[in-house]
Amino acid sequence: MAKITLSNLRHSYMPDPKNPEDWALKQLDVDWEDGGAYALLGPSGCGKTTLLNIISGLLTPSHGKVLFDGKDVTALPPDQRHIAQVFQFPVVYDTMTVYDNLAFPLRNRGVNEREVDIRVREIAEMTDLTPMLQNRASGLTADGKQKISLGRGLVRENVNAILFDEPLTVIDPHLKFLLRAKLKELHQRINNTMIYVTHDQTEALTFADQVVVMNMGEVVQIGTPIELFEKPKHTFVGHFIGSPGMNVIPCEIENGVAMIGGRKIKTANKVDKPKGKTEIGIRPEFINFAAKGIATKVVKVTDAGRFDIVQTNCEGQRVNLILAKGAGIPSENAKLAFDPANTRIYVDGWLSGEGQQI
Repeated sequence: MAKITLSNLRHSYMPDPKNPEDWALKQLDVDWEDGGAYALLGPSGCGKTTLLNIISGLLTPSHGKVLFDGKDVTALPPDQRHIAQVFQFPVVYDTMTVYDNLAFPLRNRGVNEREVDIRVREIAEMTDLTPMLQNRASGLTADGKQKISLGRGLVRENVNAILFDEPLTVIDPHLKFLLRAKLKELHQRINNTMIYVTHDQTEALTFADQVVVMNMGEVVQIGTPIELFEKPKHTFVGHFIGSPGMNVIPCEIENGVAMIGGRKIKTANKVDKPKGKTEIGIRPEFINFAAKGIATKVVKVTDAGRFDIVQTNCEGQRVNLILAKGAGIPSENAKLAFDPANTRIYVDGWLSGEGQQI
């Protein structure tokens, strides 16, 4: 296991990048502590897999360094980094048994058969593969094959980190929950550094202790799932995480106070003489209908099981609410009240008072 540090890292697939859009990864300075569970979360094309391949050594960055426990490994090939990687599609040897698939990484490194057997059976027990150890891999379902991939990533004891590149993409939705829970359990048992790439917020938030949110080649925020939900540092984070995501509403600033439609909005932060576009952000969970507030019009109500998602039009902006079943939804003259403790001002997308600090 190792602490992984990315120092002054940038990468472009172009030979002579000149513009910001020429960079697949912009300036990155990130530390991942030894033994932590991390997720790289962001939309397709944001640079997640590029970053993962740089960590594993499959790709050499254009600029900057990759360090394991302070040692510069930027120029080292993958086999010298002691990294295990689990890919999006299961990589198994169909003609081999499950046992031989799990044993392959150890045998390939000359581990004696007694130790191979002990380790294979230990990992098979962890991954629920014991009953099928003598079965050929070709007869397994997609989730069974992905368990083999997970097992092969775990079977070596000398790895610095285990990297997962969207490993549940081909898994049926009803099995994803089980495999996510199993992966979390495995991390708690073996305590390896794990980095998990996904565009699925549920996967990231249920697996990781710390989530790295990326957009357009940049790390926008690093935090716990609770921090990302309760205090997003950028409107992208607030909008990307949550279903529906955070409401982002343009506002004016008068004497440091947010104004919408001529009404003052109490917020958890302030801004003085902002230089840029100003907006307030508030999650649908923290808005209610009230006797006094900002006038709005109910557009649609969606039944989401235990709660309703209410779409309204406020000052020409879509504003969503999440309300408990049975909560009153006015048919006319509706007014919105925002919870001040969870309403924040953003300037050019960044949380006021925070700047572009990750």
